[in-house]
Amino acid sequence: MNLHEYQGKELLKSYGIEIQEGIVAESVEAAVTAYNKIAEETGTKFAVVKAQIHAGGRGKGGGVKVVKSTEDAEETAASILGMMLKTPQTPGGLEGEGKLVRKVLIAEDAYRPNFDECKEFYISILFDRGSRKNVIIYSTEGGMDIEAVAEETPDLVHKEFIDPTLGLQGYQLRKVAFNLGLSGLAFKNMTKFISNLYKAFLGSDSSMFEINPCIRTADDRIVAVDCKVALDENALYRHKDLAILRDTDEEDPTEVEAKSFGLNYVNLDGNVGCMVNGAGLAMATMDIIKLSGGEPANFLDVGGTADAERVEKAFRIILKDPEVKAILINIFGGIVRCDRVAQGVVDAYKNMGNINVPIIVRLQGTNADIAKTIIDESGLEVHSAILLQEAADLVKKVING
Repeated sequence: MNLHEYQGKELLKSYGIEIQEGIVAESVEAAVTAYNKIAEETGTKFAVVKAQIHAGGRGKGGGVKVVKSTEDAEETAASILGMMLKTPQTPGGLEGEGKLVRKVLIAEDAYRPNFDECKEFYISILFDRGSRKNVIIYSTEGGMDIEAVAEETPDLVHKEFIDPTLGLQGYQLRKVAFNLGLSGLAFKNMTKFISNLYKAFLGSDSSMFEINPCIRTADDRIVAVDCKVALDENALYRHKDLAILRDTDEEDPTEVEAKSFGLNYVNLDGNVGCMVNGAGLAMATMDIIKLSGGEPANFLDVGGTADAERVEKAFRIILKDPEVKAILINIFGGIVRCDRVAQGVVDAYKNMGNINVPIIVRLQGTNADIAKTIIDESGLEVHSAILLQEAADLVKKVING
C-alpha cells in the first residue's frame, strides 16, 4: 500500500526525522490559506506547491512548482489541482492518461536562504530478495532519476546490507555518512537520520522507503524533502493507524472492487483472463498461457471457497477488461470439491447471461470426473479439461480463432 508524500513525511516525523514541513490542501482556497500560514511561520515568501499522487517524477510533468506570493500560490494551486498529471511513473508514462490531482502539499522551501550551499542525496531502504536482507541504497546524486544514475555511473550508487540477526550497526551508519562525503555536524546528523529512518522502516512494516532528495542544509541539518513509502499490506493488521491512510482514488478501480469481494486480483496487459485458487497455481497458469501463445490479462486468486457467488464476482471483474478474449478457470479441488466449483461456474454463467468470450475450465482433484460431466452436460459454451496440457491446447485454439 502506497502513501502520499505528506502521509509518508508524517510517519517519518513521528520517528524523530526532520522533514520539509507542509500543509495539505484539497482546494485553491485551502492552498492559499496554507501558503500564508507557511510564509508567516518561515519568514519568507518562498514555498513549494507539490501535487499529491502515487507516482514519482512529478516535477517533470509540472506537478511541483516554487511560488513566491499569495497570488502566485493561488494561480499555481488552481493550475495543478484537477489536472491530469503525466510523469514517467504514471500509467502509460508521459504519453498516457496521467493521474488526476486531488490534493496539493504546500511546503516550506527547505533550501532557503542559502540554496547554493545545500547538497542533495538519494537514500532508500528496501528488502533485497537475493540476499534476504534489508538494504540501504544511497548516492550523492540526489534529486535525479536514480535508475539513470545507476545505469550511467553505477560507482555513485552504494549499497549497505543489514544482517537481520545483528541489525543496523554503528559502523554502517558511519560508512554511509562517509561515502556521502559528509563531515562534522552534518556527518553526525546523517548517522542519526539513517538510524531513525531504519527504525521507521522496521516499525511501520514497510517494503520500501525512498527519500529523494534528502538534503544537507547550509547549517548542516539533514532534511527529507520528498518521501515515498510503500507499506507491506500483509502487515497492515498490525497498523490500524496506517491502514486508514489508504487512498483508493489512487489505485486501480477494478483491483479495489476485487479487494472488496475478498479476491486477490492484479490487472495485467494480456488477452486471457485467469481465475485460479492459490497463488502458486495462478503463477503456473499464467506461465502455461504464455507458453500457449497468449498473454495473461490478470492474476486472480479466488481462494478456497470458489462457490457460485464468488465465481460470478470473479467473472464480472475479469470481463471489465475489454482486452480479454478468453477466460481460463484452473481450479485444484483439495479443500473445495471440483463438482461444487463446476456447478458454481454453470450457475454463474447462467445468472450473468452475457458472457461472450470462450471459457476453458480445468478442474483437477476431488470429484474432477464428476465436475467434467457437469460442465460437458450444461449445454453452455464452456470447454472442459482435466490435464493442464489439455487446458493449454484449448487456450491456444480459442485465441487463434
